[in-house]
Amino acid sequence: MKKIIVSLALLLPILVACHRTELPLLNRADFQTEVDGKPVDLYLLKSGDLTLQVTNFGGRIVSLYAPDRDGKYEDVVLGHKNIDQYINAEGERFLGSVVGRYGNRIAKGQFTLDGTTYQLPINNNGQTLHGGLKGLDLVVWDVVNVTDQSIELTYTSPDGEEGFPGTLQINMTYTLTPENALQINYSATTDKPTVINLSHHSFFNLKGEGNGTINDNLMTINGSAIVPVDDVLIPYGDLMNVENTPFDFRTPTAIGERVDEEHQQLIHGKGYDHNWVLDRKTEKEVEFAASVYEPVSGRKMEVWTDQPGIQFYGGNFMKGTSEGKYGKMHEYRESLALETQHFPDSPNHENFPSTRLNPGETYTQVCIYKFSVE
Repeated sequence: MKKIIVSLALLLPILVACHRTELPLLNRADFQTEVDGKPVDLYLLKSGDLTLQVTNFGGRIVSLYAPDRDGKYEDVVLGHKNIDQYINAEGERFLGSVVGRYGNRIAKGQFTLDGTTYQLPINNNGQTLHGGLKGLDLVVWDVVNVTDQSIELTYTSPDGEEGFPGTLQINMTYTLTPENALQINYSATTDKPTVINLSHHSFFNLKGEGNGTINDNLMTINGSAIVPVDDVLIPYGDLMNVENTPFDFRTPTAIGERVDEEHQQLIHGKGYDHNWVLDRKTEKEVEFAASVYEPVSGRKMEVWTDQPGIQFYGGNFMKGTSEGKYGKMHEYRESLALETQHFPDSPNHENFPSTRLNPGETYTQVCIYKFSVE
C-alpha cells in the first residue's frame, strides 16, 4: 500500500503538468510584425503554476493561465488573439498594458510645474487619461532580456511626448515567481522636472476570460478612504471615509452586493471606478493592498504594492463590442482592474502624494499579483 501511495504522489504532478501542457496558447506568429519601424513579438514565461504570454507592444500581458482548486487552468486576463486587434482596438484600449506617462486622469489635460503650464492631449471626457492619445500602451518597448521566468523591457519617451516635459528613460520587468506571483518592477529617470504615475491595466476574471460576471467575487481592499470624483471622474474636495458606504471593502464583500445603490460616487463612476487610499504601515515597503476571491473555482488573487493608492475598476464601460481570445465578447462587469498607483490628478492637488520626478532621482514602483486557491 505504501508503494502505491508513493507512486500516486509522484504521478500527480505529472498529471497536472500534462493538463497544463494542453493550454491553448496564442500563436506567436500572430503577434510578429513591425509597428513604427520596430519589431513586435510574443513571449512566453512559466513558473510555479502560472503561464504568461506578453507582447512588447504596449508591454501588454495577453494571457495568464492559473489553476483552480481542482487543477483546471483558465486564462484569467482579457485580451485579443492577434496583434491587429490590439493595434485597431474596437473596444477597451488598455487591455493588459502598462499605462503612462501618467496613469489615471489629469483634469483638462493641464498641470503647472515650476511656473510652466503644460497642456496634454485630451482623450477622455475633456480630460487626459492614461498618458494621452498615444501613451505607453501604444508604443513598442525594447526587449532587453528574456528568461523562462522574466522579461525586461525599456522605453525612452522623448521630451514633449504627449505634452510631458523631460526625456523619460523607463525600465519595466515582468517576473513570474515559484510562489505563483506575477511581479512588476518599474524604474524611470528624467533629464527635466516632470510628473510620472505608471500602472498596470490587466482586466481580470478569475473564472476565466468570458466566463461570466465578477459581481459574485469577494473583494477586499485595505483602504479606509477613497478619493471622491466628480461626474468626469476628476478628484474634488476632501477624502471620503468608506465606513457605512458601498466603498467599504475592508472585509471580504461581494462586488455586486452594493454596486447599484443610489450613492453619488457610484453614479459618477457608473459603478466602481475609484482610487482607494491604502492604509499603509510604512511609506515605501511592499504591503498588502487588495484581494479578490472567486468562490466557484477557488481562485484568489492578492495585490501587493509600495504605492499609496489602488484604483478598482469594475468593467462598467465594457459594451460587448470587443471580441476576446476565445470567441467571446468583453461584456459589462465581466472583468475588473486593480491598478496600483499614486492618486488621479495629483499634479493639481498639493495635498496628494507628489508625483514629481527630478533629474538625479529614480522613480520606482513594485506591484505584485499573487495567485492561490482556497
